[in-house]
Amino acid sequence: MPDARSYRDHHLKAACSNCSVLELCLPLGLSGPEIEQLDTLIVQRFKVKKGATLFRAGDSLRSLYAVRIGSFKTSMLSVDGREQVTGFQMPGEMLGLDAISTDLHACNAYALEDSEVCPIHFAHLEKLARELPSLQHSLNKILSREIVRDHDMLMMLGNMNSDERLAAFLLNLSQRMDLRGYSSREFVLKMRREEIGSYLGLRLETICRGIAHLRDQGLAQISGRDVKIQNMDGLKQLVAGCHRHQS
Repeated sequence: MPDARSYRDHHLKAACSNCSVLELCLPLGLSGPEIEQLDTLIVQRFKVKKGATLFRAGDSLRSLYAVRIGSFKTSMLSVDGREQVTGFQMPGEMLGLDAISTDLHACNAYALEDSEVCPIHFAHLEKLARELPSLQHSLNKILSREIVRDHDMLMMLGNMNSDERLAAFLLNLSQRMDLRGYSSREFVLKMRREEIGSYLGLRLETICRGIAHLRDQGLAQISGRDVKIQNMDGLKQLVAGCHRHQS
C-alpha cells in the first residue's frame, strides 16, 4: 500500500493531457506522446495563495509557469516607487517570459486569488524544444503573443481616451473569458480598480468616471467587481472609433 506522501505526490502530479486549459497553454499543437514528454518536465504543480508572490524582479530565471487555476498580476516599480501593473494572467497563460532575455525576472508576479501553477524548468524546456520542433513552434507562438499584447497596450495608451481604454480592457477580458468557455458578457473582475487604473495609465477617479459613462451609455454595468456587458457591439464601436480618429 502506498504511503501518504507518494499518494499525495501522485495526485499533485501535473497531467498536461488531462488539463482543462490544455488548448490555451504551451502544449498547444503537440501530439499525445509529445505532451507526455512535456509533462515529465512539470515535477509538481503548486498552489499560490491570494496576495503571495510567485517571483520578484531580480530573481533568477528557473522556470516558466503555466497558470492552471486562478489569476495573477505582473507589475514593476516606477522610479518614484509606485507600482505599475504590466499585465493580468488567466488560466492557460504563461508567467516568467520576461526573464528569458537576461535570465533575470524584470517584474513581480502576484496571485490575485488562490491560484495554482505548473512550473516548467526552463533549461529542460529549451533542451526538449530542440528535440521537438512542434514544442519550439508552440513556444515561439506564446512569445509572439506577448509581443502583440505589448504592441496593443502601447497603441491603447498612445491613441485612446480614458473611456476607450476601459472599453478595450473589458472587451479583452470578455474575449479571454469566452476562450475559456465562460460567459463573455457576465464575469467577475479579480483585480481592484486601482490595479486596472495602473494598467491603463489612469487615475482611480478617472476609472470610476469611465465606469459611470459606460453605464450611462447602456454599454456595461460594473457593480463592485461584477461586470455585465449590455451592448457588446456598442463597446466595440467605441474602441473602433479611436482607430477612425487616427486614420
